[in-house]
Amino acid sequence: MTIADRAVLVTGANRGLGRALVEEALQRGAKRVYAGMRTPSPHPDERVTPVRLDVTSAAQIQAAVESIGPLDVLINNAGVSLPDDLTDPAALDQHLAVNLFGTYGVTRAFLPALTRSRGAIVNVLSLAALATVPITPSYAISKAAAFSLSQSLRVLLAGRGVTVHVALPGPVDTDMIRDWDIPKTAPESVARAILDGVQQGEEEIFPDPLSAQVAESWRGGAVKALERQNAALLQTVPADGERGVA
Repeated sequence: MTIADRAVLVTGANRGLGRALVEEALQRGAKRVYAGMRTPSPHPDERVTPVRLDVTSAAQIQAAVESIGPLDVLINNAGVSLPDDLTDPAALDQHLAVNLFGTYGVTRAFLPALTRSRGAIVNVLSLAALATVPITPSYAISKAAAFSLSQSLRVLLAGRGVTVHVALPGPVDTDMIRDWDIPKTAPESVARAILDGVQQGEEEIFPDPLSAQVAESWRGGAVKALERQNAALLQTVPADGERGVA
């Protein structure tokens, strides 16, 4: 999958990593970039189309599908991260609504277009999906669930020619964690590495120095091997209609 001459949708494109992904797609020659935001704002490049898109709103997702039309690459970047201690169920609900069900809802809605183009889905998650961060446990739980969703989609959509990639960055220097006194990577660098990974066909993308420390052990590790082993089970179960996300 290359970005040049492709139509790309980036959710959560108003700032931080989402904005950097829009700019990186333009740098790589994207034909059209749809910038999904809760409050659309103009962009100086005529190839960018701002789209009103709250990923928790079924109506806005459907309106986006109708306005965008053909699509080659869907980048599910929209997310929320708030500190909590798991004492308030509402905090977990809020994170799941955006980070899990938002990703699922947008993917399901755009799947017909991506199937026609034999396109790519890129779910921007976090290293917290693999190892929890206890000061933001609801965030980590939601990203872990979205990681499992991505693994399932990867297998279920392979027969349609749609690839599923997962980006697992460490701390990125955005508004979300700007006040944290820890090393962070510039969003522009992370966006560049994510699209490099997509173009190289990487299933899991480790786009910064911290996450890169995990890459080799993950790709050659027992968990990745088990994922492949489990994926093979799909071929042994009798078919009951068409499998995949309808």
